[in-house]
Amino acid sequence: MQETQIILGVDPGTTIMGFGLIEVSKNSMQMIQMHELHLKKYDNHFLKLHHIFKRTIELIDEYHPDEMALEAPFFGKNVQSMLKLGRAQGVAMAAGLSRELSITEYSPKKIKMAITGNGNASKEQVAKMLQQLLKIKTLPKNLDATDGLAAAVCHYYNRGKESQGKNYSGWSAYVNQNPKKIKP
Repeated sequence: MQETQIILGVDPGTTIMGFGLIEVSKNSMQMIQMHELHLKKYDNHFLKLHHIFKRTIELIDEYHPDEMALEAPFFGKNVQSMLKLGRAQGVAMAAGLSRELSITEYSPKKIKMAITGNGNASKEQVAKMLQQLLKIKTLPKNLDATDGLAAAVCHYYNRGKESQGKNYSGWSAYVNQNPKKIKP
């Protein structure tokens, strides 16, 4: 592992995409940035996906992260919402893969467990723990930004563990791990 690494965490969404960046140096981490991309103003779903891709590329080009961690969509009852959320995640993944980033996705429970020790913790509990861990002065109004930051911190805590989640180092790795998703 390098002396210093930067991890980009993303919580994909079609209304708000939360993201956070941390810098890891040996056994310590510090927050570089956390923020959110507001997409509510766009009524066209494809335009929202375009902005998710574009903003993710901008973050990668500006901060040059070494790895990317994504929160995987949770399984809900609304199929249309799941489809839209899956597309948002796919677009964020495509942005990372286009810049040859190693990408790992984590379930919401895994992220909450890594941050608080409780897989059923609330967004507020996760945010408060991150505030303590990273010495964040003020938490954002919406907690989507802390959700993105939590994905990055979860990845830091899980590095080196073999069963950390789904990991893709490029398009060929994605294709090899998902043969049923590829049509001949």
